Amino acid sequence: MMLTNTLQAAAGTIDGIYLGQMIGLEAIAAVSAFFPVFFFLLAIIIGLSVGATVLAGQAWGARNPTRARAVAGTALALVLAVGLIVSVIGGLTAPMLLKALDTPPEILDDAVRYARVMLVGAPLIFLLWLATSISRGVGDAVSPMWALILATGVALLCTPALIAGWAGLPRLDVLSPAVSTLLGFTLALGWLAWRWRRRGHPLAPNAALLRELRFDPALTRSILKIGVPAALQMLTMAAAEIALLGLVNRHGAQATAAYGAVTQLMSWLQLPAMSLGISATILAAHAIGAGRGHRLGAIARTGLMMNVAVTGLFVCAAYALAPYAIGLFLKDGAAAAQAGELLRIVAWSVVALGCASVLSGVMRASGTVLVPATLGVLAIVGVELPAAWWLDARIGLSGIWWAYALAFMAMLVLQSGYFMLGWRRRTPQRLV
Repeated sequence: MMLTNTLQAAAGTIDGIYLGQMIGLEAIAAVSAFFPVFFFLLAIIIGLSVGATVLAGQAWGARNPTRARAVAGTALALVLAVGLIVSVIGGLTAPMLLKALDTPPEILDDAVRYARVMLVGAPLIFLLWLATSISRGVGDAVSPMWALILATGVALLCTPALIAGWAGLPRLDVLSPAVSTLLGFTLALGWLAWRWRRRGHPLAPNAALLRELRFDPALTRSILKIGVPAALQMLTMAAAEIALLGLVNRHGAQATAAYGAVTQLMSWLQLPAMSLGISATILAAHAIGAGRGHRLGAIARTGLMMNVAVTGLFVCAAYALAPYAIGLFLKDGAAAAQAGELLRIVAWSVVALGCASVLSGVMRASGTVLVPATLGVLAIVGVELPAAWWLDARIGLSGIWWAYALAFMAMLVLQSGYFMLGWRRRTPQRLV
C-alpha cells in the first residue's frame, strides 16, 4: 500500500523536478495553481471510492465475491458518469476557475492550458483511482502497485521528452506532465484489465462485470451513504485549499512556486499517514465482514503505533533533507529558502494527521462516516481557515502553514474524542 502511494507521489514529484529544472519557476507556479482545483474534483471520486472499498471489503471478508463484483459495477457506473461531467464542464470553465483564484497574470495562460488537458482526461484518472481502491478492498494491493509502476515509468520517460522535443516529438512545455500523466494512466488501465482477466480476478472486465455495470438502487444508496460524507470532507479540504491558495497567490509568483514545492514534499510526508489510514479501513472492513468485530480495537492500536513510528521517521528525514529536496524543484534561491521555512513549520504535524486518519479509517469501515467527516470539516472550517486569514494578516505567508498545523492537531483531538467516547461503545454491523 505504502509503495503504491509512494509511486503516485513520485510521479508528481518527478514532473515537478522536470518543470523546475528544464523550464523554470513560472512553470512550477502554473501547474501548482491547478492543484486545488483538481483536488476539489478528485475529492468526489475519493468519496465514491471510499464507499465502494468499504462495501467490497466487507463482501470479500464474508467470502462473497459476487457481491463484491456488484459493488464494483455500481461504483464504476457512478465514476464514469461523474468523470464525463467533469471532463465537459471543467474543460469549458477552466479559465474562469483559475481567474477566480487570483492566479498571477504571468502564469495564467499556462495554468489554463494545463488545467484543460487534465480536466478533459479526468475520466481516465478517476477510473484508475477507483480500480486501485477497490482492488485493495478485495485484498489485491499488488496489481495497483505494478499498474502505478507502469504509469510512473511512462511519466519518467515522456515528460522530459515532451518538454525538450526529443526524437522529433512536439515540444509541449508546461503541458508535458499532463499529457504524460494521461498516457501513463491509459496504459496502466489497459495493463490492469489484462492482468485481471489473465488471473481470473473478481474485478476482471468480463461479461459478469458488464452485467453489473448499472446503478443498482440499494448499492448506490449504500455507496453514497458512506461516500458522500467522505467526499464532503474532502471537498471542504479542497475548497479550503483553494481559498488558501488565493491567499498565497497574493504574495506573488515566487510564493506560488514555493507553495508548489512544499505541496509536493508534503505529499511524501503524508504517504505513510494516508496509507495506514486506508489499510486500517480495509482490514477493519474484512474483520466486520468475517464477523470479527472484536478485532477492531487491535487494528486501531496497531495502526496508531505504526503511524507514529513510520510517519515520524519520514518527518525526521524531511527536516534533515529539506534543502536538498527543495533544490530539486526550485533553482531560485529566494523561493527555495521560503519553501524550506514553510516546510519546517508544518512537517511535524503530519504525525497528528496520520493518527486521526487511522481512527477515522477504522470507524469508516463500520459505516460510521457522518460524524468523523463532520469533525474533519469542523477542524478545517473552524480552525484552519480562520487561523490562516488571521495569521496571514499578522505574520505573513508563514501564518498559512501554521494554520495547517493547528488544523491537523484539531483533527486528532476531535477524532480521538469521538472514537473513545462514542463510537467504541457500538457493535459494528455488516452493510452488504
